[in-house]
Amino acid sequence: MVGNNKTVVVGMSGGVDSSVAALLLKEQGYNVIGLYMNNWEEKDECGACTGEEDFADVRRVANAIGIPYYSVNFAKQYMDRVFSYFLSEYKAGRTPNPDVLCNREIKFRDFKDTAKKLGADYIATGHYCDILHEGGKHYLLKAKDQSKDQTYFLNQLSQSQLENVLFPLGKLDKSEVRAIAEKNGLATARKKDSTGICFIGERNFRNFLKNYLPAEKGKIMTYDGKVLGEHIGLMYYTIGQRRGLDIGGQKGDDGSRWFVIEKDMKNNILYVAHGDEGRLYSDGLIMHECNWIPDIPKQKEFECTGKFRYRQPEQECRVRISDGRIEVDFKEKQRAITEGQFAVFYSGNLCIGGGVIEKAVRK
Repeated sequence: MVGNNKTVVVGMSGGVDSSVAALLLKEQGYNVIGLYMNNWEEKDECGACTGEEDFADVRRVANAIGIPYYSVNFAKQYMDRVFSYFLSEYKAGRTPNPDVLCNREIKFRDFKDTAKKLGADYIATGHYCDILHEGGKHYLLKAKDQSKDQTYFLNQLSQSQLENVLFPLGKLDKSEVRAIAEKNGLATARKKDSTGICFIGERNFRNFLKNYLPAEKGKIMTYDGKVLGEHIGLMYYTIGQRRGLDIGGQKGDDGSRWFVIEKDMKNNILYVAHGDEGRLYSDGLIMHECNWIPDIPKQKEFECTGKFRYRQPEQECRVRISDGRIEVDFKEKQRAITEGQFAVFYSGNLCIGGGVIEKAVRK
């Protein structure tokens, strides 16, 4: 038996992926403990607390596969270290990715610390990725199911966070995971995948943000000074956005739709354009920091591939590392590079790190 009575604490969310991760580890001979994280206590627009439903599913699955399970509350830590950052970034006009921070600050920090107190030799999650522990180093690998690969969201993990971590779904397709759940009669087998903000879920995003950040209305303008309408707050818009501009169906001179090209935070102006999207394309980007996995590259300039938003095919690029600055040149221009999102780098099957995009570069 693979597990040899080693104890592994599995982060169980109430979804099919973590359910199957726990089942597989139990079948491999590990002493499995399920641990559910309650990171968000507020109810949704319908007055429902999805956390209660999710924990009920954890209970059903844990009982079905015969493992103990517990619940832990990290709501304060999530608010202090993830959600506060999320709000501050939006307030500054950037577009953050809280899921990346949630992994670094909660799932592989507070969760791992709690797992150790429960006697864990390893922790495991239902992420679609793989890991290689070799020569005292920990390498983050892409999942077999490229359409579900989640290495993008794990790019900020340190070596100590990746130590003693298992990813049971790394070599499985999503369809295989659901089939395993069905075969074993798990209550989550047909449960739909969660979407929306990590632990907060699907929301009317504008209404949700209004509860935390005061919106300041301002002008929607073209670069030549034409006022087209009024925006409801710059934080609600992203570069390249076409929908939801609410400028009365006005068309450009060529009949095309308007799109966002700049957010002027100082003057509270949303700039839009139509037709040629050339102004949305960048030649590269600048970052100030990057978390390298497993180590800082020996070469200060190298070629690799990168993702500059989650659901994007990898793009060829060249990276240059200097003191306090990382410059990335794209082989092909990239559309709507967005400040606050993460640039994540790959070398073949390895995720070699990532960091926050500070600025798009146009030459």
